[in-house]
Amino acid sequence: MTVPGPGAEVTSGSGAAVLVTGAGPTGLLAACELLRRGVPVRLVDCAPHPAHTPRALSLWPRALGILDDLGIGDDVRAASVRIDAYRYFTGGRPLAAFAFPAGCAARNLPQYETERLLTRRLYELGGTVERGVRLADFSQDDDTVRVLLRHADGRGETWRTPYLLGADGASSTVRDRLGTPFEGTTYPMTFALLDTRVEGHLPHGEIHYYQAPSGTLVIVPLPGGVFRILTALPAGAPAVAAVAAVPAVPAVPAVPAVQALLDARGPGGVRITEPVHQAVFRVHARRARRLRHGRIHLLGDAAHVHSPAGGQGMNNGLQDAHNLAWKLAAVLHGDSPASLLADYGPERAEATRRIVRDTDLQTRAWMADGRVRVAARDAAFRLLERTGAVTRFYAPVMAGHRLAYRPRRATQEPARPAACRLPGGVRAGALFPRGLALAYGISGPEADPSEWALALVLRAGTLPAWSEKAAQLAAAHRRIRPYRLPLDTTAPTTHCHRPGYYLIRPDGHIAAHGHAHDTPHLQTELTHATTTFS
Repeated sequence: MTVPGPGAEVTSGSGAAVLVTGAGPTGLLAACELLRRGVPVRLVDCAPHPAHTPRALSLWPRALGILDDLGIGDDVRAASVRIDAYRYFTGGRPLAAFAFPAGCAARNLPQYETERLLTRRLYELGGTVERGVRLADFSQDDDTVRVLLRHADGRGETWRTPYLLGADGASSTVRDRLGTPFEGTTYPMTFALLDTRVEGHLPHGEIHYYQAPSGTLVIVPLPGGVFRILTALPAGAPAVAAVAAVPAVPAVPAVPAVQALLDARGPGGVRITEPVHQAVFRVHARRARRLRHGRIHLLGDAAHVHSPAGGQGMNNGLQDAHNLAWKLAAVLHGDSPASLLADYGPERAEATRRIVRDTDLQTRAWMADGRVRVAARDAAFRLLERTGAVTRFYAPVMAGHRLAYRPRRATQEPARPAACRLPGGVRAGALFPRGLALAYGISGPEADPSEWALALVLRAGTLPAWSEKAAQLAAAHRRIRPYRLPLDTTAPTTHCHRPGYYLIRPDGHIAAHGHAHDTPHLQTELTHATTTFS
């Protein structure tokens, strides 16, 4: 770690607080989730003030469920716009429409509003944001991380923390100091983004994609009657220089350029009247090679960036924070062995790979050029609409309902797993159905955020010996609560029609699933997940 320069005032300190760098959505949620599990947090951000740019918008149901459990879900819904469908056009003509079932609809909310609600909750939990504080350097040993912080007045401070969480964005200092490669690619196109009020009719509950030979244009509804116009810029277009020259403040010369693209590619009859925010950006698809380095973890944009297609970026970061926070809390409280933290990197890297793959497919559809490629893309979209495949199969993926971590041990699954491998079946690694979790008190704002749940699925009126054995095994471990669920209620959702158990992690993912004769598997998984009472 570097030494402060001559004359710099340096203070030193240490404590049990986990240090989180970056007060964007990911860092704020990580801090909130740690605090509500009783872990002290220090959250620093180099910016002197909160950001006021809209940036990311979409919050999908999985992220909304996390925010519900945190206690701010209703506020998010009240402030946001619901998105019920994507509608595509080609050459100015309707191409396809994909509706989202009620349980899969997204909410659009400017990022600064999401950050405001998270910050309010952070303060309610006893936390704060230290602004104008920059992480300059760090080093670590087996027991602690020693960091050098720089305050806005130039003062240096050394601090010792048990864990450092780097949520400091795509230009992450933490990732840079670790020397972790940020691997991937940059798409060969530039986008102009303009948030504005308009004259003319635009639907408030749909995102419209206009695909033209000259490039793609997307219209996204925001709260307050504002719409986001996102369009690929032609190479060398004057609009690039006009918009890029003033990334933070709208410039009058840029508006006619975007209006011209809106007229050429969009629905017609829509006029930009009151620009709110504008920017020019390139789209990247990059991932940090490693997310965990001893006691240092990367999350959010510091760990991965990808195309905005599908609006998954902020959701992915929030799920990083949720995944990591409960594990850190469990280890720090002695409820789980330290080895639990080894799962963070592989799990979140697996989820990110899938998102990068899916958003890459959507982005390349935007980039289709030439008659043959455009015809093939349009034929694929028509087929998807005709079959209803997007609504039935892909909407739940975008919503986050199908997020699953691949089991790594045979004991996570039944000895006879074929009985549970029906289409749509809920398996180990997947999310336990939220409707069931809420109905039985396993999840929700009132649930203990640190508890594991052992859901014993039984036939009505029975209490077999195996279930008593499973409950006894759970009782020997810390932070595990048994629940009894009727088979006739769970089977239609889980598609498992045999009595058995689900060991459910504090983040709602199924750590293990088994049937009546799989209690030896359960014992193994309990030992892996939690410590025993001494």
